[in-house]
Amino acid sequence: MTRTIVLVSVEAVHEAGGIALIVEALDGYPIATRHYEADGARARIVVAGATGVPQGFYRIFATHAAERGFDVITFDYRGVGGSAPTTLRGFRMDYRDWARLDLASVLQQASGDLPLHLVSHSYGGHALGLLPDPSIVTTMHAYGTGSGWRGWMPRSEQLRVAFLWNAFGPTVVRAKGYLAWKRFGLGEDLPVDVYRQWKHWCRYPGYWFDDPEIGQEMQGLFARVTVPITAINAVDDRWSSPLARDAFFDHYTSVDVVRRDLRPADVGQSGIGHMGYFRRGSKPLWDELLDELDAQSPR
Repeated sequence: MTRTIVLVSVEAVHEAGGIALIVEALDGYPIATRHYEADGARARIVVAGATGVPQGFYRIFATHAAERGFDVITFDYRGVGGSAPTTLRGFRMDYRDWARLDLASVLQQASGDLPLHLVSHSYGGHALGLLPDPSIVTTMHAYGTGSGWRGWMPRSEQLRVAFLWNAFGPTVVRAKGYLAWKRFGLGEDLPVDVYRQWKHWCRYPGYWFDDPEIGQEMQGLFARVTVPITAINAVDDRWSSPLARDAFFDHYTSVDVVRRDLRPADVGQSGIGHMGYFRRGSKPLWDELLDELDAQSPR
């Protein structure tokens, strides 16, 4: 399959930062990306974002990393942000396509001349094990990744998530044909298949590894990964606590995962939660990451 890269207008580039490009996924689906270039870059970072979070959320981190000398690429998964169709009604896909088709292609485009590091948020940390060739990346740092089982969450969050899965979600999906939750401030609207699969796998303490239909397959895929992994989870992350992290990363069985519990005071904040890893106040956390990557990159 021949992949194409198309540069969009200069106006769009200046509005949102970075260089906007469209890259074909492995099946030809158009994926919106942004490239933040650094003069004399020693390494390249691809940011694999969270479910329902558009790439613009990671712009401040990407800009900061570029100023530190790293080329950075962000992108929107199919069905989200700049990679969404005109309407999500009738749009079908597999949740795992975000990794094995979309991220896989972005990484292929980014690989070659520089060390390639994956910086992941939530779902992005799941994605490494689904790649056709995980060894394409040099390292992965995952923030807020874990099993989505609500039993790992505080009691108040368990009740909120139960309402989301069992009342709010089904009602909205029946009415709209997709999870239309953007108007409620809960993230980008999601394709119906993403909603259904995400909800299904969150029934299990071990996420998809406990699914009797695909669990064995998933365990085999993740056992292939030998890339160095660092998994960072905030102690106040109500969606992905350190316990949830361990329940997921225990299945990266062929690598010793470095696991770090992050406290808000470590980065001078009163709270981090599930989204604070990439907010402006977390620059000390970013500099810690970039220092580590810098030490691994030739000058």
